[in-house]
Amino acid sequence: MLDAPIAHGRYPLILLSHGAGLGGTPQAMSWIATPLAKHGFIVAAPLHFGNGGANRSAAETMKLWLRPADISATLDALEKQTVFEDHLEPEKTGVLGLSMGGNTALALAGGRIDPIRLGSYCDNDVLNPSLCGWVKQSGVDLHAMYMKLADRDNRDRRIAFAMAIDPAPVDVFQIESFSRVSIPVEIVNLGQPGTIPWTVLSSAIARAIPRGMYSAFRNASHYSMFGVCKPDAAEMAKSADIDEPICSDGDGHSRREIHQELVNMVIEAFDQRLKTEH
Repeated sequence: MLDAPIAHGRYPLILLSHGAGLGGTPQAMSWIATPLAKHGFIVAAPLHFGNGGANRSAAETMKLWLRPADISATLDALEKQTVFEDHLEPEKTGVLGLSMGGNTALALAGGRIDPIRLGSYCDNDVLNPSLCGWVKQSGVDLHAMYMKLADRDNRDRRIAFAMAIDPAPVDVFQIESFSRVSIPVEIVNLGQPGTIPWTVLSSAIARAIPRGMYSAFRNASHYSMFGVCKPDAAEMAKSADIDEPICSDGDGHSRREIHQELVNMVIEAFDQRLKTEH
C-alpha cells in the first residue's frame, strides 16, 4: 500500500532481485514480496535498469556484473532513510533472487563472473535459446562487449544470508570463487532432477559453498516464478510469437499452489537465518 505506515518494531530486511525479460520488474515479484512483508520482513525490490519492462535491452541485461550494485545501492539508500532507521534490524539483512536475480544473489554472496564463459554464452542456442535468441536478434555480440569489470568482486558484507531460486545463468561463474563464500546460501532448482536445464542447475555450486544448501522443487518449472496466467494467456503468447511455455508448471499443481509452497519455503529459510523475536 502506497505510503503505508510501518508497524512498530524492528524487522529483518530482504533485498529482492527480479529476473529478466517478461518477469523483469519488481511488480512481477509481488506474489512473493507481499506475503514476505505480511510475515514481518521489510522487502526492498529495486528495478534492474534495462532488464525488463518497456525499456528492456539485451545489451544491458547481459551486463550481469552491474546488477549486484543495484542491490547494494538499495541497501545504502535504506540505511540513509530516516523513516527506516528505527525499523531495520541491525545485521539482519538477506538477499533473495529469482532467475537472473538468483545470479545476482550468488554474486552478492561472493560468486564471481568468468568473462570468457559469459562472452561465449550465446555462441550457440543450446544453453538458453530464449535469452540468446533475444541477444542475437538485438545484434549484441557478447565477445565484443566491454568486460573489463565483469569479474569484479560484488560481495556485500552487510548481507548475512542469500537465497537463489532457479538462478540463471549459473554456468558463467568461476566455480572456484564459491569456496570463499562465508555466509549461508540456499539454492533451489525448479523441476524434476535430470530435467533441470544446465544453465540453471546449481547443485555443484551449492556443494562448492562451505555453508551451501541445495534442494529441487519437483512440482514446478522455471516459469512457475511468473504471475498466475489469465485463462487465455498461453494463446496470447503464441500469437505474440513468444515460444516460451510461460503458463506451464509441474504436473498436478496449479501455479497458485506452487507460489504458496515457494512462499512457505522462503519464509522458513529467512526465518531460520534472520528471525528476531519482538
